[in-house]
Amino acid sequence: MNQKNTLGLDYCFGDLENPTDLFKEWFNEAKKTEINDPNAFSLATCDKKGVPSVRIVLLKDFSNNGLVFYTNLNSKKSNDIKENPNGSICFHWKSLLRQIRITGKIFQVTDEEADEYYKTRSYGSRIGAWASKQSSILKSREELYDSIEIYKKKFKDENKVPRPDHWSGWNLKPNTMEFWLDGENRIHQRLKYLKKENGSWEKVLLSP
Repeated sequence: MNQKNTLGLDYCFGDLENPTDLFKEWFNEAKKTEINDPNAFSLATCDKKGVPSVRIVLLKDFSNNGLVFYTNLNSKKSNDIKENPNGSICFHWKSLLRQIRITGKIFQVTDEEADEYYKTRSYGSRIGAWASKQSSILKSREELYDSIEIYKKKFKDENKVPRPDHWSGWNLKPNTMEFWLDGENRIHQRLKYLKKENGSWEKVLLSP
């Protein structure tokens, strides 16, 4: 018989009061089992008219303060966030049969945080941040390649490629976090954390 926690869920849910701690445990497990990009998640945003949009992005940092990803500030996702800061993200790790759904408000990271991460990117990725007008219409692929070459000539020193003002990070600060484990006959296990006004978390069980 599988070991259970105090709520009767599989032992992998633990008995943690802070969902960030449980996220860390599950994420570390995913890094061992997922072949490609265990930090990939679906990000859902809505524009001011309420029209939704979803895409895969990569998690670059997380803490009790939120989950951080980076992008062009003029991209579709960024423009959505500027109009409507409410967002939802979903991690799905098929190898573990686990899923995490998170909702919250999205805020721009500080320039210092963005600078620090930008410096860790490869030369090509830093050049790409300058060359690509993300989500805009291209006349041809050559237009993009030409732009890349222009910025390579402009920033020949690989150690001196400044971060563009139009490139930074976003931080989703959770107000709910739901942990899901696949179950036989679709009888899944679901544990949801709800953030209270005082900053603490309430745990509830959800029907599959």
